[in-house]
Amino acid sequence: MNTYRQEDKARADAGPHSRMLQELMQNRGLHAVYQPILDIRQECYFACEALIRGPEGSTLHSPAQLFAAAAAGQCTHELEWLALEIAIQQFAEQDCAARLFVNMSLGCLHASRKRLAAMRHDLLRLGVPPSRIAIELTKNGSVIDFADLQDALQEFRQIGIQIAMDDIGEGFSNLRMWSEVRPDFVKIDRHFVSGIDTDPLKLHFVRAMHEIADACGSALIAKGVETGAQLAVLRDLGIPYLQGFGVARPSRVIPSLSHSAHPTATVANDSILVLPSCPRPERRMPRIDQILHEMLSVSPDTDNDDVFRIFEHQPALNILPVVANGQPVGIITRSALIDRFARPFRRELYGKRPCTMIMDRPLLFDEAQSVQEVAQVIGGLRGTEVCDSFLITREGHYRGVAFLRELMAVITDMQIRAARYANPLTQLPGNVPINEQMDRLIESKHDFVAAYCDLDHFKPYNDAYGYRCGDQMIQQLGTLLSEAVADQQDFVGHVGGDDFIVLLQSQDWEARLRRILSDFDAALSEHVTDPMHIAAGGYCGEDRLGGAVFHPLPALSIGCVMVQSGAFTSHHEVSAALSEAKKEAKRLPGSALFVERRRYQIQGTR
Repeated sequence: MNTYRQEDKARADAGPHSRMLQELMQNRGLHAVYQPILDIRQECYFACEALIRGPEGSTLHSPAQLFAAAAAGQCTHELEWLALEIAIQQFAEQDCAARLFVNMSLGCLHASRKRLAAMRHDLLRLGVPPSRIAIELTKNGSVIDFADLQDALQEFRQIGIQIAMDDIGEGFSNLRMWSEVRPDFVKIDRHFVSGIDTDPLKLHFVRAMHEIADACGSALIAKGVETGAQLAVLRDLGIPYLQGFGVARPSRVIPSLSHSAHPTATVANDSILVLPSCPRPERRMPRIDQILHEMLSVSPDTDNDDVFRIFEHQPALNILPVVANGQPVGIITRSALIDRFARPFRRELYGKRPCTMIMDRPLLFDEAQSVQEVAQVIGGLRGTEVCDSFLITREGHYRGVAFLRELMAVITDMQIRAARYANPLTQLPGNVPINEQMDRLIESKHDFVAAYCDLDHFKPYNDAYGYRCGDQMIQQLGTLLSEAVADQQDFVGHVGGDDFIVLLQSQDWEARLRRILSDFDAALSEHVTDPMHIAAGGYCGEDRLGGAVFHPLPALSIGCVMVQSGAFTSHHEVSAALSEAKKEAKRLPGSALFVERRRYQIQGTR
């Protein structure tokens, strides 16, 4: 049964259940269960969240039924306060040294201010310091007066109680709450945790939340952690605290702080997970108005002589838009005007005629269109329809002129930026993600193996079989690398051309690389299709001076560096060592693997 149906059923049953709830509250017939919160850095539990329950097997066992009945009986705040008292009392009875998170709505928070002195007294009587209690503000209710809310929270803080916020990321309103309240703890909504190991957008959201938390001094708790992969991504992002069924399920018995986490809360190995990534050439696709030039225009009744004089007095001007009542109707180019007037008697015959007779139909784009959209439209035009400039409008009204050469410059720049993040041929991560992943591994002080994969004798193959076949060979190599490495542990990037970088944490990394070499050699016949070339082991070509030279068939060289913790400080140093290892691999005959097994001096030691 989904959540909405559970809530609907709870509301339908609330009336009869409200009387039952009153009896339970009078007899304190409720109990708390506690869900541990894991400190991923210390690998132990540091806190637990109290969740109220009714009698086992009863219709009021679930919180949804309890609070639906309380709403029907208009005793929601009383139920919340009783739940808090029971949670603290049963927590104290277990003599646990962890923190305790207890839920409270904003309405109950205000209503409870007069009970604070009694609450502090009870906590001290039970041997629970107020500093070990965190009030977790639930999403129920809206804030009208933030100043009053801050005053209420200050009263809780004055007796030592900490403040937590639940389900951050659900909407803009709780982002403002975060800014106003400045809580000690913030819980990330489970929506952003579910699938974070495969969804790059969710990963970026959580990374942004982490940056905000650092800025305002809040500690993040990720809710809904269910798998080891989710845990590993959150760990690598630096999220300190985790909660969910993959960490521990709610129970009436609170585990000790030193209790080992649930089996799924530990990753099978201590490797740094390869985070999901997507190309990030631009945060937002640029609009065409970024290359707009405001330019003088003429009306349709302007005569050709006046247009000629405008061009004559402005030597740098090459086009002139024609605008009627604010709307562009044509465009006049310097070359078209001069071409018409260069013939005998043409200026004398047509100089006083309106300029509409020499204007061309303009190519129009709205200022809100992206440069990519405009480029696609222009790319689909016939050659005779393409000119060096086009007009930009706002809701059909003339705004200015843009030039094709500037559009091409923007598109080229976007392609270059995109290639830094994902290679367009293989769609594998490009230079920026490669460097980021390498730096993550170095900064985390994890040992790994960096491999530089490069094709030998590739240019002669391109010359003999053509660039299309060369591209297919590069694409197949990218596929071989991707299929050979371990998911989520090993990383494959495409530097460009026939150069690839592989970062391996898998224990059997050498066997994987040797399998890549054998698979490449086995697939070579798919690309070298001439039997004579296969039989001869190569083909004849020309050197730079035009002389005959024999070129061997393509081969794959892989140079490796074993990167130890502390031996390198950045990807620049690893890349330099990789270049040397690749040179050694290329000295070996055929497809070969060279492993640099020297132990590099650890930084800071002699």
